[in-house]
Amino acid sequence: MRHVFAVSAYKESPYLEECVRSLKAQKEASEVIICTSTPGVFIDSVAERYGVTVFVRSGESSLKDDWNFAVECAVTQLHAELVTVAHQDDVYEPEYSHMLRRAYELYPDMSLFCTRYRTIDGRGAPADSRAESVKRILRTGLRLRRLAHLSFVKRSALIFGNAVCCPSCTYNIAYTGLPVFRDDDHFVIDWKTLLRLSRMPGRFVCSEQELLRYRIHDGAETKKSITDHTREREEEMVYRSIWPAPLAKLLSFLMHGSYSAYC
Repeated sequence: MRHVFAVSAYKESPYLEECVRSLKAQKEASEVIICTSTPGVFIDSVAERYGVTVFVRSGESSLKDDWNFAVECAVTQLHAELVTVAHQDDVYEPEYSHMLRRAYELYPDMSLFCTRYRTIDGRGAPADSRAESVKRILRTGLRLRRLAHLSFVKRSALIFGNAVCCPSCTYNIAYTGLPVFRDDDHFVIDWKTLLRLSRMPGRFVCSEQELLRYRIHDGAETKKSITDHTREREEEMVYRSIWPAPLAKLLSFLMHGSYSAYC
């Protein structure tokens, strides 16, 4: 098994170095690369400090293209079988790679690995975790690992909202194929990707051990998507693709209650 952390870096995040440091500190080493469409001295200096190769994509920045570029660099340049698109603001616990490898050994048909997370603020202090508490309930079906290859079990964690934390995800390219991300949405790109993968062969394996610290701060894309209502519009669109319009509207309204963690 060849696993690569592909860090998708954008401009000059003050948290990039902490993210890279956490990946290099894994108890079971995995390859680490940085991929960016906004190259500069800042990103290069972080990469040089930790001995990480930087791959640069030409063209305008976009979530779909940047993430797909990160996956493709890991696959084509480092021959990765499993790829984690690491988010530059987040911190990965030292056991992440170990738990991933253990899951893959137990379930070679694993198409997706994901984990529980702990929410932190810009300073790294614990933040509101109510949203994750609800998501953990929605992930109940994924804890039935012997059944987690069944489409309806995988979808059970996705039809009432996206209960899977995007930066915690590792994709098995043999099952996902390339490109992994195929939608041009901004906030729900990961949700729509998971819904598509849930209909394909492969098992979703979720570790309920906290292997990620998910950072919420004013500069985060999640916060921006709430402020300009992108998240609200895109989430309702996904709900409408799953449920009748009145129920989709209700679920979208109820989902807004989780936004308080970002405000």
